[in-house]
Amino acid sequence: MTYCLGMKVSEGLVCLADGRITSGNQVTNAQKLSLHGPDGAQFAIMTSGLRSLRDKTLAYLERDMRKNHATGFAALLDAVTAYCRCLRQVAEEDREQIEGSDLTFNLHSLIAGAQPEDKEPSIFLVYPEGNWIEVDRRTPYLSVGATAYGKPILDRALNYDTAMTTALKLAYLSFDSSRFSSADVGFPIDLATYSPSERRWRTAHYDYDDLREQRIWWNEHITQLAVRMPDGPWVNELRPGSHTAHLTVVSEDDP
Repeated sequence: MTYCLGMKVSEGLVCLADGRITSGNQVTNAQKLSLHGPDGAQFAIMTSGLRSLRDKTLAYLERDMRKNHATGFAALLDAVTAYCRCLRQVAEEDREQIEGSDLTFNLHSLIAGAQPEDKEPSIFLVYPEGNWIEVDRRTPYLSVGATAYGKPILDRALNYDTAMTTALKLAYLSFDSSRFSSADVGFPIDLATYSPSERRWRTAHYDYDDLREQRIWWNEHITQLAVRMPDGPWVNELRPGSHTAHLTVVSEDDP
């Protein structure tokens, strides 16, 4: 399992990928976010699934780019199409053997960026079958892996007009929620941003101790927010010592 996230806001793109690899009881680290293409036409790929499927698909894509797209793609959709073609080739070659070993052909991918003919950057989620969906301004993020734990904060707080500095914080908090609740998600993480005005990627790598201040701040303040939250109707009905005349108390001994 893993956690990879791509966010599209008005200022550009924010991408995050965790670095934990699990196999049975073994835990290792590996990069899941990579940049491809020449300077000025790079796009990012993040993956969730079997590492062997990822490496083989990316190797096929890099070979295709060296032979046929040395200067990059005209549009990001062209890059996605080439990636899907490589993914289907890997599926044709390996799916039977993978599933015969009681494994699943489970490579999910996020492809993000912009190419010279694109008016604005975008993000595509590619499924193992080679079909895809594109990010939408109404739901300005896509994620793969252990997505359930990090989704609520994004649904509540993120929109297309969110400042990139805030989007970076939300990306981290979304990962931290996933890390806290899923043993298959963890540090280190890779973060990347894409600016349409600069037409370039910026990347950074962080480990557990690098984000200690943010982690402690969030842990303290989320508890404080719960304390400061306005009391609900349960206070007068369920708190010990409150008036409970209209409540029915059921004993464990009742039939």
